[in-house]
Amino acid sequence: MTIKKFSIEYDAINSKNTFTNGDIINGRIIVEVSGETKIQSLIFRGQGRAKVCWSEHYGQDQTHVYWATEKYYDIKQDILRESRHDGTEVIGKGRHVYPFSFRIPDGILPSTYKGAHGKIVHKVKAELKQSMKITKKTKAHFTFVSKTHMGIPGLLEPQYTCKDKSVLGSGKVSVDVHTTQMGYMQGEALVVTVEINNNSSRTVKPKFILYQKHSFFAQGHRTVYTHDILKDKAEAVEASSGRKTVTKVITIPGDLPPSILNSHIINLEYRLKVNNFPLVTKHGNNKALLKSIIPEQKNLKQFCLCVILFAQVQLNIKCSIDPKLKLPIVIMPAVVKQPHPSAGIGFDTFRNPEKTSWGTTPQQTPPQQTPPQLADLPPPYGAHAMYPTTTLDDYKTAL
Repeated sequence: MTIKKFSIEYDAINSKNTFTNGDIINGRIIVEVSGETKIQSLIFRGQGRAKVCWSEHYGQDQTHVYWATEKYYDIKQDILRESRHDGTEVIGKGRHVYPFSFRIPDGILPSTYKGAHGKIVHKVKAELKQSMKITKKTKAHFTFVSKTHMGIPGLLEPQYTCKDKSVLGSGKVSVDVHTTQMGYMQGEALVVTVEINNNSSRTVKPKFILYQKHSFFAQGHRTVYTHDILKDKAEAVEASSGRKTVTKVITIPGDLPPSILNSHIINLEYRLKVNNFPLVTKHGNNKALLKSIIPEQKNLKQFCLCVILFAQVQLNIKCSIDPKLKLPIVIMPAVVKQPHPSAGIGFDTFRNPEKTSWGTTPQQTPPQQTPPQLADLPPPYGAHAMYPTTTLDDYKTAL
């Protein structure tokens, strides 16, 4: 007989529908058949995996594809066991609901992620096998968020960087940047203190950029791209004003994905970049300025140099390399309130009374799962040989 419907679904445990280490996911597999049907097995799986893939071009006609996969956990449960001597289980016509429950392992597991060249997925999956037929599969992804601390040292330690620079023909500027800590929750305020010692003839105006750095690793190679999250400016420090302190409060967006530093093939990092733009006073009379800077020139080379100088003064084009100071920022997930245990989280709490009953089989707390033994955090980029290798079959079957 025909299987009319085969699907899997799970229950939310908080308002954001997210899960973390140690949470129990309750759900159900739905099988609807048009008549009496023989089934060899019905299997549930809870999986966490990652994969990356990108291509690089060398010359005009040579392209190389780099890829890698990583498995974090794969939990298997037999929902329907073989009960007959012929290796089949017979289910009658209609809708059948099979509950499942599994506990997400503890340990170092990266959060759900999707980027340009890779993704990390956590999902529940069901497989239905019948004799002489293709195995039917269904799945549902869930959003996993790592524990807040994520095992990263130094999250509460202050961060500091500094730089001195000479402004062409105008003096020197030194900049010191401080943050109170490295780790911040989603939606939390990031306080940046910038100490500027301006001994130049130019006004300096700090600019702040919070950006993401996405890194993907495979087969001893790496590809990286960045994305600006937000930009802001502070008040200007006047020329020759000596040492001044500028404080800026930047609010971390509440929906910003948490940092990923515990995967061997995908990293999601955050940086706070501080640029210091030297500004120059604009002349009100452009014609007078042009005449003073560009007198009558008979030599074409001298004329071009004079035009460039005019553009630097009038259009605020920098005459020296602008110092870029960067500080590491770790974004941690905001704490999501879970329902009180006495609320009876489970099938009865979330069941829609209008739906058909999920079955009479009592739901049992799953046995404790052995947490995956992951290696240490990824080695430096130069240590290519230390990155995990995968086979083509692994890549085809991943995710």
